[in-house]
Amino acid sequence: MTAVPLPPPLPEPDADAHAHSARVVAAIARAIDAAGGFLTLERYVSMALYEPGLGYYVAGARKFGSAGDFVTAPELTPLFGAALAAQVARILGATRERVVLELGAGTGALCADLLVALAGQDALPHRYEILEVSPDLRERQRATLAARAPALVGRVTWLDRLPARIAGAIVMNEVLDAVPAHVVVRRDGAWLERGVSLRDGRLALDERPLPEGRLQALAEARFPPDQDYASEINPAAEALVGALARKLSAGAMVIVDYGFPRAEYYHPQRVDGTLVAHYRHRVLSDVLALPGLADLTAHVDFTAIAEAGERAGLHVAGFASQGAFLLGCGILDALARCGEPASAAYLREAAAVQKLVSPAEMGELFKVLGLTRSERIDWPGFAISDRSSRL
Repeated sequence: MTAVPLPPPLPEPDADAHAHSARVVAAIARAIDAAGGFLTLERYVSMALYEPGLGYYVAGARKFGSAGDFVTAPELTPLFGAALAAQVARILGATRERVVLELGAGTGALCADLLVALAGQDALPHRYEILEVSPDLRERQRATLAARAPALVGRVTWLDRLPARIAGAIVMNEVLDAVPAHVVVRRDGAWLERGVSLRDGRLALDERPLPEGRLQALAEARFPPDQDYASEINPAAEALVGALARKLSAGAMVIVDYGFPRAEYYHPQRVDGTLVAHYRHRVLSDVLALPGLADLTAHVDFTAIAEAGERAGLHVAGFASQGAFLLGCGILDALARCGEPASAAYLREAAAVQKLVSPAEMGELFKVLGLTRSERIDWPGFAISDRSSRL
């Protein structure tokens, strides 16, 4: 009999991290009491990620990279930004104001790489705006830009809220997966919402009857019929895209994230949704583990996002796997400029590109959706493959 290796043990948080998580739990417990004994998972995730001074994204913990909880595409290689720049340059070329708005810019790596690549194409935006809710991440973004694109820092401004009008390119890389979603349950014909209560003084998953209304209507329309089922419904993500679309007077939106079109998202075999926690490069099915220390994400229903954009007056420019999109944008050409194929620099970047485009890695799970106001934009990212018909 072949022994199956056990997964590595979960790294133990240090004393300060445990103390911080305890403060987050205490705040959530107070909110549960104030709400009558039950918080929806949507509200729980919102507090665990964004509660001022406490939430995962606003409290200063290391999140990105090998020392954090996950690695995003821009952290793997600047070639991700170089390829994306080929598409962003086309969008900027179709607008007069030539503004890039990036939501949730992480460490600032994508901003720096986009600016450097756009400068190389003589296609720099007049302004590069970043909407970032985390003071800690704003400082990291400034440091990254100062180190990687010092001559271009002056083009970057940070926003506290969405601008009144946007003309240019809106970029969202792994943003919508972190927008808190409701988890709706159908069991024995009854509609419930999953949430959190206190059991013996500890946080515990719970369910309460779901009132008739929009959430139930959306779940009825999207869930597979005639079976017990639980999954996410995310009106907030749809509302965010709708708000951005209404503000977009010219240009287009590029959304990169992991997820599926609706028929795959609400597949009959995916009976318990996609919400998980991420901690130190481990995926945890227990979404109540380490509140304030773990990231919480759910996959994106790209059909719902496309519909939100269309309701606000945009149209779908294309929908593709990340791998096909990056290949269409010339990531292999960018790789070829990294040096001799046998050089260490080339091999390092080649390994990263393989991870980005391989269907067995990030190339298939991650998707790219283009939503546009203008018909005049060329879309090289969808030249190889366009799966819009699957939305």
